[in-house]
Amino acid sequence: MLAFKALLFDLDGTLLDTAPDFISALNIQLVMHGREPLPASAVRTSVTNGSAGLIQDGFGITPDHVDFELIRQQYLDLYFNNLADQTELFPGMEEVLARCEHDNIPWGIVTNKPWKYSSAVLEQLNLIGRAATVICPDHVAHPKPNPEAMLLAAAQISVAPKDCLYVGDHLRDIDAGIAAGMTTIAAGWGYIEHGEDASSWNADYFVSESNQLHQLLFNP
Repeated sequence: MLAFKALLFDLDGTLLDTAPDFISALNIQLVMHGREPLPASAVRTSVTNGSAGLIQDGFGITPDHVDFELIRQQYLDLYFNNLADQTELFPGMEEVLARCEHDNIPWGIVTNKPWKYSSAVLEQLNLIGRAATVICPDHVAHPKPNPEAMLLAAAQISVAPKDCLYVGDHLRDIDAGIAAGMTTIAAGWGYIEHGEDASSWNADYFVSESNQLHQLLFNP
């Protein structure tokens, strides 16, 4: 059982399994452009790099391509229209959130996903009103791995950073948490890129499956 006064999460690949809707939007777009859809296994880990990573994998173009931004915006429009069709909490996460709420421990989100998309998916999943804070790149000058967003979240919930836990599935999450002075947990169940070893990110704890998080946090 860990001692903490607030629990903060990354969003995509940590709290929510958003990959199915990201991939669905990409495949709809690929078909629109006369291309073959991709199997989920081929692009799931790219979700951690957002729309840019998915466009690079799906279309084989880089951000300096003349049509990159046009294709990326078309993708984002497709995603926004269906961003909660298949998205859900990872297994065990509802139990973690419910226990936090039962124990009056504020929980929140610090993500690099823009507010437009974060707020929409959280609202559709009835989570926006439960979170004590939701910090997106729109709210800070410097997103993760800079600790600015982490510190803003802690300030909003009036909890010292040293008393916060942060859970994330990317090295930038752990780096940001460490820089902010928080206790960090690497989420091994997330969208870990090929060749990455989440247990080597210098997080305070590593949890391989989402349904194991409750035990680490609350079991004596």
